[in-house]
Amino acid sequence: MDSLTFLGTGTSTGVPMIGCECSVCVSDNPRDIRLRSSAWVLLGGRSILIDTSTDLRVQALAAGMRKLDAVFFTHHHADHVHGIDELRSFNFIQKKQIPCYGNKESLERIKTMFAYIVDPGMADGGGKPDLSLNPINGPVKVGDRLVTPVPVMHGKIDVLGYKINNTAYITDCSGIPSASESLLTNLDTLAIGALGLKSHPTHFTIEQAVEVIDRLKPKRAFLTHLNHSVGFETASSSLPDGVELAWDGLRIEI
Repeated sequence: MDSLTFLGTGTSTGVPMIGCECSVCVSDNPRDIRLRSSAWVLLGGRSILIDTSTDLRVQALAAGMRKLDAVFFTHHHADHVHGIDELRSFNFIQKKQIPCYGNKESLERIKTMFAYIVDPGMADGGGKPDLSLNPINGPVKVGDRLVTPVPVMHGKIDVLGYKINNTAYITDCSGIPSASESLLTNLDTLAIGALGLKSHPTHFTIEQAVEVIDRLKPKRAFLTHLNHSVGFETASSSLPDGVELAWDGLRIEI
């Protein structure tokens, strides 16, 4: 059965945030503990990672990831790529290169940020990831299935969500172009970023994300990329039917 696991559902600081003593950061509810956002998709027997979050090692161990066939990047911000070095563990086990996909800007930034990975002249004593970086301009075939990029806006930058089967996964987002909305209608499941309660220039709030969900009308929806203003129990109780907060380790069929 195809599935998507939310490896992390937190924003760039994670929750709890370092040094913070707010009610969410000191909460004893395990669903108020959020690693940086990423997702693991099992698709027709293939293992796919969406983003290499800062917390990838912990996430992979907790989820029991033992193989990896492809990586799809939403964008190049630190919380979504800084776990990239952990991919070398899969190289050690699988002894083959891992294909990675993203838009051109994100891949160019990754090449700059992690030059040691792509420059064959830069040796690394502990080994380094063996990756191919592939610009994505349309659906990518993984095994016998398709992963379709969904362009969205994260403030002023172009980033990607991904549609797999009839499920879409979108994290950092503040606007969805009309052409992309056509890819997101009549979904079985929509996972979408909803940073918190207050207005933000580069992220939907919970209220704005719910408005998008109401417009797109998926059968069910999950909010992710949540900050420490969002207490799981309190926020969950105010959501409309069919909309839930995602939590670290949640696995859904897709």
